[in-house]
Amino acid sequence: MTEPIVLTADDPILKSLNFKPYRNMTQRRVVPFSPADDEPQTLEVATPWGAKLTAKKGDLLVSELNAPDDAWPVDAQIFDETYLMVNPGYCIKRTLTWLVELTEITGGDEERTVIVHSLEGVETVKAGDFFLAKGVKGEIWAFPKGKVVESLKPAE
Repeated sequence: MTEPIVLTADDPILKSLNFKPYRNMTQRRVVPFSPADDEPQTLEVATPWGAKLTAKKGDLLVSELNAPDDAWPVDAQIFDETYLMVNPGYCIKRTLTWLVELTEITGGDEERTVIVHSLEGVETVKAGDFFLAKGVKGEIWAFPKGKVVESLKPAE
């Protein structure tokens, strides 16, 4: 069995990848994670694609309109820089999302496992089912292929 590929935001391979810009205009729900001082200050979130990520106090929980219980955490500062509130509790992503197919890293092997260290935690995914996304602060995360097809279009 082939060992998984491990990616971090400072991995040198990221400089050699052909990230392409995509635009997302899908409206989403957003809820701040604001626990009281006597409550746990982090929350483990099971994402719709099976990863377990950690939200910390002040992060935003973003979800698709049709699946409000399937949320993923976004760092508050990154949310402020990349999303636009369109109504209370609703947002759109205003910046481009830079994506590359994970199979570019695996040499075309769609079955190869890739471990992505995102700001919110570690995601283990199958290369053929995900893109790698790069954000405004150089952060990376696994981006489901299905979401690319459903909600993004190339910006070029």
